[in-house]
Amino acid sequence: MKTRTLPALVAAATSVALLAACSGGTKAGDSGGGSKTLTLASVDQGSVEDVVKAFEKANPGVRVRYTTSGADQYQQQIRTQLSSGTAPDVMSVWPGNGNPGATHVLAKPGYLRDLSDQSWAAEMPDAIKSVAQYEGKTYNAIFGQNGIGAVYNQQAMAKIGLTPPDTWTDLLAFCKAAKAKGTPAFALGNQDNWVTQLVLYALVATTVYGPDRDFDQKMQAGRATFARSQWTTALDKYLTMEKTGCFQKNPLGTNYEASQSLAASGKTLAIIQGNWVIALLKGKNPQGTFTLRALPATDDPSQTLIPAAAGAGYGVNAKAKNKDLALKFVNFVMSPEGMKLFVKKQGGLPSLPDTGYSVDPSLAELSKFIGSDRTVPFMDQLWPNAKVQQTMLSGLQEIFSGQSTPEKLLDEMDADYKAGS
Repeated sequence: MKTRTLPALVAAATSVALLAACSGGTKAGDSGGGSKTLTLASVDQGSVEDVVKAFEKANPGVRVRYTTSGADQYQQQIRTQLSSGTAPDVMSVWPGNGNPGATHVLAKPGYLRDLSDQSWAAEMPDAIKSVAQYEGKTYNAIFGQNGIGAVYNQQAMAKIGLTPPDTWTDLLAFCKAAKAKGTPAFALGNQDNWVTQLVLYALVATTVYGPDRDFDQKMQAGRATFARSQWTTALDKYLTMEKTGCFQKNPLGTNYEASQSLAASGKTLAIIQGNWVIALLKGKNPQGTFTLRALPATDDPSQTLIPAAAGAGYGVNAKAKNKDLALKFVNFVMSPEGMKLFVKKQGGLPSLPDTGYSVDPSLAELSKFIGSDRTVPFMDQLWPNAKVQQTMLSGLQEIFSGQSTPEKLLDEMDADYKAGS
């Protein structure tokens, strides 16, 4: 976990101070009192820094003491911090119900402040509003839309003389050609278990939702299951990619950070990730050009869909020590200035209209797919509990290590799904 305060903490900060920062333990009262220090926990590594700087500049005398960490570490910690009263004033919150840090999971026990009275809450598009709310009340300041696809290193592609594939057959041929030239097609950091889902989601979008846009409704009504659906096809294609040599050696021994380095440096031609990785790749290779394209799963390009949905936003701790300043921060995040800072740095798209944001060329295809209704939500956002996703993530790691099978995994996901909320 990275801990910072802007202006920077003194180099001699002790481990006690670090622990306080990680737990959100700054002793701060409301902004109307003596303290003007806000505590913040974020998973937006590489982008929240600029937002914090801009917020402090717009609010002289205010300091933001913040931590950044990976999704796995963050999700393990945030519930413990909230239940023990050591959570920060503002924290990253995912849309919907799919993981331990998601809107429904944190709002249900009363950990989050209702943000329905903030002006931006009514302006969110219905698709985003639905996953920012719990029981009709808004708890999540979702500033951006994200998509999952193949992010190509354009310089590496040009050097090796290959172009992005747009059919399943071409995808496998692309992987074989890249491997033959000594450069694996895609970086895959499956040591971090949340990464395991992204290739699968990219394939499920087309194989499952292409022929049946009502699949989620059928699941909710008990008329469909993971095990007896095209989820089996998507899993088979995921493993076919692995057997074909689409990924670098030992994905289970490669973490998210290392996978970024592979793609940024051209040691792989691309990485299958969310668009948020583009900013991280540019940070590692400022001269690089990176472009997100849909990952094909059939031989008909017109059938290809992209998983695209609301990204993680920010919630306010219901017991925030600095409530007024916390609200001021989330409102800044949802302002045109804050939103544009975030989505530009992350390579995303704003959640609200009329921000004056110009789409980065790297996201031209994602923007096109969104505009033509060729997207589906991230799969976990509409699941009834967070256990389904956790079972999927650990199960995918077990499949890659030879300890489980697709059939066993899908049966276990079905059992968790049927358990309800």
